[in-house]
Amino acid sequence: MKKIIALALTVFMAASLAACGGSSSKETQAPAESAAAESSEAGAEGGDLSNMKVGFIFLHDENSTYDLNFINGAKQACADLGLTEDQYMLKTNVPEGQECYDTAADLADAGCSIIFADSFGHEDYMIEAAKDFPNVQFCHSTGTKAHTEGLDNYHNAFASIYEGRYLAGVAAGMKLNEMIEAGEFTAEEAKIGYVGAFTYAEVISGYTSFFLGARSICPTATMEVTFTGSWYDETAEKEGATKLINDGCKLISQHADSMGAPTACEDAGVPDVSYNGSTVDACPNTFIVSSRIDWTPYFKYAISQAAAGQPIDADWTGTLDTASVLLTEVNEQAAAEGTQAKIDEVKAGLEDGSIHVFDTSAFTVKGETLTSYQADVDTDANYTPDTEVISDGYFHESEYRSAPYFDLQIDGIELLDTAF
Repeated sequence: MKKIIALALTVFMAASLAACGGSSSKETQAPAESAAAESSEAGAEGGDLSNMKVGFIFLHDENSTYDLNFINGAKQACADLGLTEDQYMLKTNVPEGQECYDTAADLADAGCSIIFADSFGHEDYMIEAAKDFPNVQFCHSTGTKAHTEGLDNYHNAFASIYEGRYLAGVAAGMKLNEMIEAGEFTAEEAKIGYVGAFTYAEVISGYTSFFLGARSICPTATMEVTFTGSWYDETAEKEGATKLINDGCKLISQHADSMGAPTACEDAGVPDVSYNGSTVDACPNTFIVSSRIDWTPYFKYAISQAAAGQPIDADWTGTLDTASVLLTEVNEQAAAEGTQAKIDEVKAGLEDGSIHVFDTSAFTVKGETLTSYQADVDTDANYTPDTEVISDGYFHESEYRSAPYFDLQIDGIELLDTAF
């Protein structure tokens, strides 16, 4: 979701692919065996795609790693479904304002049967368009209101990217241990730096899952987080990473959309775990691995369902199992020995349920282990924190709603600024 707000706030937003000048890196994934994947196949078989026209709305263009990920997913889904280039329309640089409604209306008037948007701030305008064009399906990645609006033609989607970030954190922990063993610093100095955009729930969920993955391997790890106040600001992201490096952080990761942080790491020779795709081409000496959401499965599912005249889930969550959460190929030049094997081991545990990212025994909040937490997951239109999300020993992220709602500040993570 591009831009999801913390549960303490009222709005939020999301993120996914970075191609540092383009990358040929491979990605690992699980087979698409979910019900969503199966319904995608059923829709493709039962629907006539020959007259299908699809519209896509993107906040930025290919220069934003977040939007590039969506653009690539859109093109791949259309190609996989056999749609020709004149059957889909890509609209880039559409702000989170009235321009979104106008673009959606233009796409509907152009004959699009289904229209997608990729940024949280697009949601209200997509809902407005859905009301005005009841015969067109509107799908919004990262939003929260589909299950409370109750419109048959408006839908939300996100993915369990926190699992991908946890796996990327495992790779980070492996690297920290390798550097400790090499005598580069002590275990007590194993500090990670993280460049975030805003203090929204999606960002909190992301950096916390990454940290927990790292700490599962390097238990002495701590983390500092700085915020830029923007989803896409290369200068601010590079400055943020540089500040963290100068403050003694031994490895950097991010939840922001530019190459600012990875290039700062390459310049300084500091290991980096990027986000939204591989940065190995521009950062061959420091890039370790990256996680991202692959939107292709969702696009294929929703388009196929629309073509078949079948309902689309109001709130769809992609997972490792649907091949919606991916990791790039590990860069062996920068990664610790045995990283891929450890990722594979932990990934298997996530898939079989023996490992939970937000296992409450693995973290504390103000020194306490949590046994209960009431979260606002918008199960009603009142936006009240009235849903119990801790049970069976873990926080159930993205299960009661696709958009992240983990907003806890756990011990071991220091926020350097929270103005955003």
